Amino acid sequence: GSLAGLIDISAHWMTDLKEGVCLAGFWFNHEHCCWKYNTTFTDRDKCPEWKSWSQLILGHGEGAFAYILNYLMYVIWALLFSLLAVLLVKGFAPYACGSGIPEIKTILSGFIIRGYLGKWTLIIKTITLVLAVSSGLSLGKEGPLVHVACCCGNILCHLFTKYRKNEAKRREVLSAAAAAGVSVAFGAPIGGVLFSLEEVSYYFPLKTLWRSFFAALVAAFTLRSINPFGNSRLVLFYVEFHMPWHLLELVPFILLGIFGGLWGAFFIRSNIAWCRRRKTTKLGKYPVLEVFVVTAITAILAFPNEYTRMSTSELISELFNDCGILDSSKLCEYVNDFNSTKGDDLPDRAAGPGVYTAMWQLALALIMKVFITIFTFGMKVPSGLFIPSMAVGAIAGRLLGVAVEQLAYYHHDWAIFSGWCSQGADCITPGLYAMVGAAACLGGVTRMTVSLVVIMFELTGGLEYIVPLMAAAMTSKWVADAIGREGIYDAHIRLNGYPFLEAKEEFSHKTLAMDVMRPRRNDPPLTVITQDSMTVEDVETIINETTYSGYPVVVSRESQRLVGFVLRRDLIISIENARKKQDGIVSTSIIYFTDHSPPLPPSSPSMLKLRSILDLSPFTVTDQTPMEIVVDIFRKLGLRQCLVTHNGKLLGIITKKDVLKHIAQLANQDPDSILFN
Repeated sequence: GSLAGLIDISAHWMTDLKEGVCLAGFWFNHEHCCWKYNTTFTDRDKCPEWKSWSQLILGHGEGAFAYILNYLMYVIWALLFSLLAVLLVKGFAPYACGSGIPEIKTILSGFIIRGYLGKWTLIIKTITLVLAVSSGLSLGKEGPLVHVACCCGNILCHLFTKYRKNEAKRREVLSAAAAAGVSVAFGAPIGGVLFSLEEVSYYFPLKTLWRSFFAALVAAFTLRSINPFGNSRLVLFYVEFHMPWHLLELVPFILLGIFGGLWGAFFIRSNIAWCRRRKTTKLGKYPVLEVFVVTAITAILAFPNEYTRMSTSELISELFNDCGILDSSKLCEYVNDFNSTKGDDLPDRAAGPGVYTAMWQLALALIMKVFITIFTFGMKVPSGLFIPSMAVGAIAGRLLGVAVEQLAYYHHDWAIFSGWCSQGADCITPGLYAMVGAAACLGGVTRMTVSLVVIMFELTGGLEYIVPLMAAAMTSKWVADAIGREGIYDAHIRLNGYPFLEAKEEFSHKTLAMDVMRPRRNDPPLTVITQDSMTVEDVETIINETTYSGYPVVVSRESQRLVGFVLRRDLIISIENARKKQDGIVSTSIIYFTDHSPPLPPSSPSMLKLRSILDLSPFTVTDQTPMEIVVDIFRKLGLRQCLVTHNGKLLGIITKKDVLKHIAQLANQDPDSILFN
C-alpha cells in the first residue's frame, strides 16, 4: 500500500513536470500548485504560481515559438525518463522489465526463477515504474504493482522460518500478495482476491482466500490513509453514475463487447509476433535504442492531441466522467437550451462544436493507442497492460455513447426510442458506454471474466451496471476465444518457454505413464545412486557428467528398489562441507544413505553419512497409471518431477517438461519446438 501511494504521487508529479513547473515549490504537481488560488472556473488551469516551460524561459506562453518550445521540452523530458528507466533495468535488475504477471503465474505453478522476486528487483521496479509511467509511454502501472507486491511478500517470507523452509506456504503468501497488488492498483480489494484466484494462482485453498482478503483489505486501507490523489479515492478514475440503463442499450453494449474481443485477439497476435521478432532478430540486442525510438515516436505523436498528452489514467477518468452543469472539458460542450436546472440531471442535449472537435481528436487518439501499445508492451521497461487496454475501450465506448446520445436526441420519435426516451429526458450516459468499453477490451486481452466485472464495479461504485458489464465481458471473451485460445499472459508464458501446465485445459488422451517416462526403450538406463556402495568419487563423477537437478537413490544396481530422491544441489554442498570440516573424507570414502552403517575395518577411510539430505517420500506413480491422472497430479501439487515404479522397482522418471512435450505431441506439434530457457 505504501509503495503504491509513493508510486502514484511521484508519477503524478513527474507527468506534470513535462509541461511546466511550480514556483511555490518544485515538488508540487499542477493541481496542488493551484489549490490555494481563488481562480475563476474558466481559468482554473492558469494560476500565477504554475509556469509552463515557455513562460519560464521566454516569459510568455502564447504564439508559435512558445508552442514549439513546450513541444521540445515535453519530448526531452519523456526521453530522459524512459532512458533512465531502461538503463536502470539493464544495469541493475534485468528481471524488472515487463508486466511480471506471466512470470508470477509460472512461479506459483511450481517453477523457480531465481532472483525474480528479490530485493534488487523490488527497488529498481518501483523506481523505473514511476519513470516509465511518467514518460508518457502507452503502459500502465497495474501489472507491475502485482510484481512489486509479490516481491514484498517474498522478502517478508525470508524473515520467518515457517515460510522460509516451506515452499507451499510461500506460494500461498504470493497468492495473497497478488491480491494486495490488484487491490491497490484499482482500489478493489474483492476484485483483487478474485483476480488472484482466477488469473494468477495455481493452487488456492480456502484458508488462502480469507488471508488474501485480509491482505488486500490492509493494502487498500494503507493506500486510503496516504490518499495519493487528495480526493479520498484510491484511483484516479473513480466515477459514480446513478442513471438507470434501458434494456435496448444492451445492443450497443454487446457491440462494444465484440469490439473488445476483436481488439484483444488482434493485439495478442500482433504483440506476440513483434515480441518473437525481438527475440529472434538483432532487435533484441539494442533494448535502449528500442525504448528511445518508441518513446520519441510516442511523445512526438502525443503532444499535439490533448487527449494523448495527458496521462492515460487522466484520460480514462475524463472519458468515464458524466457531464454535469459545471464541466468545462471539451467533451461536455453541449448546446444548453434549457432554463430550469433540476439538480445535476441534465437532459440530453445537442452536441456543440467542442464535442465534435473532441470526437475526431478521440478517434485519432484511439488509432494511435491501438498501434503504439503493440510495440510498447514487452520492452525492457516495467509495463502494465490494464490501463492502455482500458483506454482503448473507453475511447471506443465514449465515441459510441455520444453517437447513440445524439441519435436519441434528434430522433426521439423513432420506435426504438419513443417508449423510454422522451424529449427533455436524460436517457443516455456516454460515460457508462466508456466504462463498458473499457471492461470489454480488458476482457478481450486478458480473458478475465468474474474478477474483471467485480474490479469494474468496485472502481465505479455502480452496482446496477453489473449486467451491462457482464454482457460485454462475456461477449468479448467468446469473440476473442473464437479467434485465439489463449490470453496475453499465457501467450507470453509460451513465448518465453516457461514450463507452465495450463490448469484450465482438459487432458483427454488414453496414454499411460510408461509411454511418457524416460528412459525410453533404446535410451541408456536411468542415472541412479545406490544407498551404500558408491564412493565420493563415483558420485562426483555422476554430478560432473550429467546436468540433472536430482537423482533417485536405489538399494543396489541389481534390485533397483527405490529408497528416495536426492537433489544435486544438496549433494554438491554436503560433499564440499564434508571435505572441509570432517576428518578422513577422501575420494574413496563410501557414501551411506542408510540408517545404520556397518562397522568399518580399521584401515579403510571414514564414511560419509548423507541420510539427512535424502527425500524419503518422493512422489511415485506406477507404470500403468493413466497420463490423465499424472497430469492432474502435476497440476494440483505443482510438482517438478515424479518417479515411475513397477512392483516397487524403479523404472524411470517423468518431469514437468516431459509432460508438456507429451501434450504438445498429442496436439500434433513438434515436441522439440517447445523451448525451455
